[in-house]
Amino acid sequence: MKRTLLLICTLLCANVLFAQSFWEGDFRYWVKGAGEVEVEVYNCNDNVTSVNIPSTVTHNWNDGSVITYSVTSIGSVCFDCSSLTSVTIPNSVTSIDDYAFWGCSGLTSIDIPNSVTYIGAGAFADCDSLTSVTIGNSVTSIEDATFWDCSSLTSVTIGNSVTSIGEGAFYHCSSLTSITIPNSVTSIGEDGDFYGVFLGCSSLTTLNFNAINCNNFDYYCLPFAYCPITTINIGNSVQRIPEYFAYSLDSLTSVTIGNSVTSIGEKAFKDCSSLTSVTFGNSVTSIGNSVTSIGYEAFKDCSSLTSINIPNSVTSIGNRA
Repeated sequence: MKRTLLLICTLLCANVLFAQSFWEGDFRYWVKGAGEVEVEVYNCNDNVTSVNIPSTVTHNWNDGSVITYSVTSIGSVCFDCSSLTSVTIPNSVTSIDDYAFWGCSGLTSIDIPNSVTYIGAGAFADCDSLTSVTIGNSVTSIEDATFWDCSSLTSVTIGNSVTSIGEGAFYHCSSLTSITIPNSVTSIGEDGDFYGVFLGCSSLTTLNFNAINCNNFDYYCLPFAYCPITTINIGNSVQRIPEYFAYSLDSLTSVTIGNSVTSIGEKAFKDCSSLTSVTFGNSVTSIGNSVTSIGYEAFKDCSSLTSINIPNSVTSIGNRA
């Protein structure tokens, strides 16, 4: 009985300890578990422009114990600092939670270390001075609205471990001119569609796709709405270009399709009125629905298209192609 009571007491004390938070310097920390804490709150003031998040923190508890913790995460809405221009994130951090830097309107650049595996939804939303972001190679997912309305963002480097990019991730990044989607990405947008991911990227002219995993999207879920895309390069890892892929992109002039693409969906480039050049890879066997065919309205109203090379595999061309 005594042993059981001692065990229960130990577990209860441990749970209380893990639920505790404490202040050290300008940071409040929440104890996540044995030896780990999350940066929960930063006490910002108008004079602070640069912040270094420590990799470890030592706290003296009231019971006399002295414990050193590893700082492993940045909590939700942790920073609310309009004057902040730079943040250094240590290699101990593995996650940046939802809306962690939301509204840090003075933040101009940030490097996310390779230790980080997770970036939460809206983590940098409304950071409208942010111009450059480097995402480390361990991050596997860019969640919904991560860079929502980062209107000054001109450069994004996405690491090769990212497998998904969420809905609205780059919504209204109106200064973004070029972005490369790496081979590792298998999903863009909610449920595999592109809705809102690049909506309002009014300076985006070049897209480099190494992967497209999009089984269903239509006229109402256009991936590049209001983007002045002129060039699309589709890499050798892409096997299928879905329906309505570049529908009505009237600024698009050039498309290069990699050697692994075997199918181009119906109306994929319909109403691309400025399109002058299309280069197909050697593996294209379908443009539209039928194998070895160019489908219905595939290039309808591409009024500037002057030449097209059709591979030997195509045996039929659909109406209004």
